[in-house]
Amino acid sequence: MLKPLRQGLPPLDPAAVSDAASCALAARYEAVREARQFTRKTLDQWGVDDRSDDVCLVVSELVTNALRHGLPSLPEPRTPGLCPPERGAAVRLHLMRWTGRLVCAVRDPGEDSPVARDTEDFSAESGRGLFLVDSFADGWGWHPLAGTLGGKVVWALFRVHAPAE
Repeated sequence: MLKPLRQGLPPLDPAAVSDAASCALAARYEAVREARQFTRKTLDQWGVDDRSDDVCLVVSELVTNALRHGLPSLPEPRTPGLCPPERGAAVRLHLMRWTGRLVCAVRDPGEDSPVARDTEDFSAESGRGLFLVDSFADGWGWHPLAGTLGGKVVWALFRVHAPAE
């Protein structure tokens, strides 16, 4: 079990954030694709494309982990939609950009900490998500949420080039 990590996370001062966007994701596996599409579209709008493939991969892993481990169970697949409304959303993706930095944060209602698996089976189809997050992001961590919200946030930090003005 990993202890909560906060080091490396930029200050959450709203005045310091250059751009921010978030997307509510329903409890269904199609949400992983929706999160990737939302991330790519947002990064394109912000002019941050130097790490977009890395960011989209990490977002996929964080959302997959939130759906698999942060929820009791998933319902049967339904017709996908891009960023469903907040009502009924189980997971939320936040993207925040500062000058030279980007944070992807995924909130879920689960209380358990993320667990990085030690696996030597390189042909396994699962179990390497946090390894990929650690490999592609410049830093990552998690922290429990307090108050009535409950759950946790798992975040990944990327160093990015500032968009050309």
